[in-house]
Amino acid sequence: MGYLLTAPLLAPLLLVQGWLVRRRVPQLPEAPGARTGTCGSGDDLHVLIVGDSAAAGVGAPHQEAALAGQIAQRLSPDYRVQWELAAVTGATTLSSLRDLGQRTPQDFDAAVVALGVNDVTSGVSEARWRARQAELRGLLRSRFRVAHVLVCGVAPVSRFPALPQPLRWFLGSRATCFSQVLERDVTTEADCTFLRLDFSQDTALMAPDGFHPGPGIYAEWGRRAAAAIHSMRVASTERRTGETVK
Repeated sequence: MGYLLTAPLLAPLLLVQGWLVRRRVPQLPEAPGARTGTCGSGDDLHVLIVGDSAAAGVGAPHQEAALAGQIAQRLSPDYRVQWELAAVTGATTLSSLRDLGQRTPQDFDAAVVALGVNDVTSGVSEARWRARQAELRGLLRSRFRVAHVLVCGVAPVSRFPALPQPLRWFLGSRATCFSQVLERDVTTEADCTFLRLDFSQDTALMAPDGFHPGPGIYAEWGRRAAAAIHSMRVASTERRTGETVK
């Protein structure tokens, strides 16, 4: 919480740096390609991916190399995966709640939630962040009958080379704090799993804008997310049948 104490002193500089970043950082497009798809064979597995520009694949050449595509490909050897992407650049938890509330209700076995950076940069309070995230998980359960929710931590903003100091330190500290409180909340819910985004620190794996993942990070993220979804599915089956599933 030390960043809160220095925020008033740094406010003028942080505002200027934020304005400069918005002007100078190139605006990369979302990854082209289908936002829904089916692949693989085996038991049906319906997966919904909810998020912001990273979930939408900014920094990837195609959706197949982005988060949604990587998750689907990694799950396809074991399941017939039907996936849908509900992500857009600039999304916050609040805007995602509104978007999901307007979508036609349907059932999903698992949902992946990848939000937080825009909440951090918009200045939303920690309390409001936690409340909105909890509301989002509740909406996924009630409106989309999601059985398992994989909640991704906030991206490690402190490693974004596009951000100058002290803005990188300030936003990175907020992101770390938001991620920690989210992890504490999520781990108390039996149908949720938390995924820390502690990927490679090699900034060469990031997109050219220095703000989004590149294909290498998306591949790692997709692999770990798919493994978590598979583990949740297996554990649920074992609880239901009382048998060990390989």
